[in-house]
Amino acid sequence: MVSIEVDMEPDEDFKEKVSESIVSLSDIDIRRLASIFDERDVYLSIYLPYEASEHEKHLEGYIHSRYRAIKKAISSALSGTFDATWESVEEFVSAPPIEGERGRVIFASSDHAFLHVYHLKVEPERKFILDTSPYLLPLAELMEEYMDYAIVILDSREAHLILVKSDICHELEHESIDLMNKHKKGGMSQMRFHRLRTGHIDSFMDGVVEDMMRMKELHGLRGIIVAGPGEAKKHFIDKLPTKLSDMVIGTMDSDVDMTCGKLVEAGDRVADTEEKMEEVEHVERFRSHLMRNELATYGIQEIHDALVQGRVGELLILEDVSIPGWICERCQNLKEKVKPPEKCPRCGGPTSEADMVEELYELAVRTDAHVEFVKEDSFLGSIGGLGALLRY
Repeated sequence: MVSIEVDMEPDEDFKEKVSESIVSLSDIDIRRLASIFDERDVYLSIYLPYEASEHEKHLEGYIHSRYRAIKKAISSALSGTFDATWESVEEFVSAPPIEGERGRVIFASSDHAFLHVYHLKVEPERKFILDTSPYLLPLAELMEEYMDYAIVILDSREAHLILVKSDICHELEHESIDLMNKHKKGGMSQMRFHRLRTGHIDSFMDGVVEDMMRMKELHGLRGIIVAGPGEAKKHFIDKLPTKLSDMVIGTMDSDVDMTCGKLVEAGDRVADTEEKMEEVEHVERFRSHLMRNELATYGIQEIHDALVQGRVGELLILEDVSIPGWICERCQNLKEKVKPPEKCPRCGGPTSEADMVEELYELAVRTDAHVEFVKEDSFLGSIGGLGALLRY
């Protein structure tokens, strides 16, 4: 059985992270965030979208409404803690968006001197939640939606390697050759010139491949898209070693000098197609295992027990599904669709209302299970929106 510790305090080096510029979603350490929790509702999580129509009046009204609702709902013992936490984040909530910012995520707890503020180029759904741990499900869904990938855009003369993280472009490499000056003037046959030109192109592309093999930035990416005009894309893919060719998720026709915005827009379409295919494969594998009664299960309690035992290899979550219930953070006992008792019937610890999907997600991260979010699937929806493939 997996040991899940109680009252996990954030490490000193992880207590404060306040970004001053836009950060990529993948640069947020969601695994460490998932390891932090308390027996009491002392962690405030705020998700702010900065779409122009919502930011000012509507967003401010929502925040104040949620603040008042939480103040009425919490016990007097937690009221002071909540007020102190709100005071620690109020300036970050009210501060206007920085250049390029479309959303902000804030996690805080005055009891643990904990404060994280992230400026994002992507827009989250608005949330204002007090819980026993940072509320991570919206962040995890954003991470699934905006995959990190690389675009190699090239022709026979020029190559750019672009890293796309949360729709933010980073050019890692730019290489070019001057084919017009690769031969002497006069007296050369057309056939020999063609052979020399082809050889220089091959050498150029080999150099691009070698550079890619050395790049640490490509590690951990969801895939590589090869872009450019004509046949250069296929020629380049044929040169890739297995380690890189296995990462290619698609190709697209484009000009070498395509702007970053248009490049990301086109790249996202290729990445979305790949993501949908992967989702179908994951659900079909789960359905197949379930039909044969082989290492698969569903239902809140069944998945929870398998997670605590460390038996879940992959947790499937239908996006936007939410299941109310309660949890005891002391012993991880939980129950769906009922109000929390005054004390946990198993260990006598304090209980709190919780979203069962959020709790199972956090358990999955803590026990190194892979989590796959599925945008739409009628079968997964028919069994409650959750499924688990088991290790044993």
